[in-house]
Amino acid sequence: VLIIITFGLFLLCVMYDDPLDSKANEIEIITKPSTEILPQPKVDRGFQAFLDSLAFKESTNNYKSVNRWGYMGKYQFGHYTLRSLGYDISRTEFINNPDLQEKAMLTLLLHNQKNLSKVIERWDGKYKGGILITESGILAAAHLGGPRNVRNYFRYGIDFKDANGTSISKYLKLFGGYEIDFDGVDPIHWEYAYQKYALL
Repeated sequence: VLIIITFGLFLLCVMYDDPLDSKANEIEIITKPSTEILPQPKVDRGFQAFLDSLAFKESTNNYKSVNRWGYMGKYQFGHYTLRSLGYDISRTEFINNPDLQEKAMLTLLLHNQKNLSKVIERWDGKYKGGILITESGILAAAHLGGPRNVRNYFRYGIDFKDANGTSISKYLKLFGGYEIDFDGVDPIHWEYAYQKYALL
């Protein structure tokens, strides 16, 4: 009888693994790191992506947006800036005219690109304050604080902040690395904006 009982226990040990050992093996299989290299998503850094990102930061891409200081439209233009670019238009007319807003933005970029050409030439691709400086970052910073405050940042280290507390350095970092080549711009917008710019 003892022999039979012993043989039965032996069979049980052979037929059934230790549940803890099985769980350990299961965990080992699940957590084994994969050696497969997944492709990285391509980030769009073209000119239209620059405009879209800047507009989202300014107004969440809302053409009819008007903030408490009176800045208006998708790119949050002030009346003074619009007039200086040759756009003598009322707030109502401006926020209800998306095409005009896009043209005004192109005109401003062309103006600031020329106005800050020496800054761009000197600093593009270099570091300042731990930030990689690029043309797109400089133009975005000029949209925030104007060319004078951008020059003051690079000459004297004065980091201008707007009424919301957003700084020149933040825009330099946030909008750096985009291509400013105007490719893909609506030809009608471009022609109109360039004609305005040529008169400045």
